[in-house]
Amino acid sequence: MATYDFPEDLRAAQLRLHQTWAEYEALGRALPWSVEPSEGWTAPKVLYSDAEPRSLPPSPGYSDEQKAEVARLRRELLELSAVVSTHPYWETV
Repeated sequence: MATYDFPEDLRAAQLRLHQTWAEYEALGRALPWSVEPSEGWTAPKVLYSDAEPRSLPPSPGYSDEQKAEVARLRRELLELSAVVSTHPYWETV
């Protein structure tokens, strides 16, 4: 089995990428379903379908702080993805 001696800065960037992704996912689960305030809705039952009607409650939308945090995490994910995928180490394998 091959072993690889990954540079410490690459390992640190990859770890930070995983941590940031986990933060982003946790935030997404805690946010309202709609970015902008929205009335709730109920989809009518479809004829010839066993599917139940779907509905969502009203959404207050994201606060300015929540929007800023989503944007910050997205920027950080993009930057860390670039750092990991373009690291000079990959040219050696």
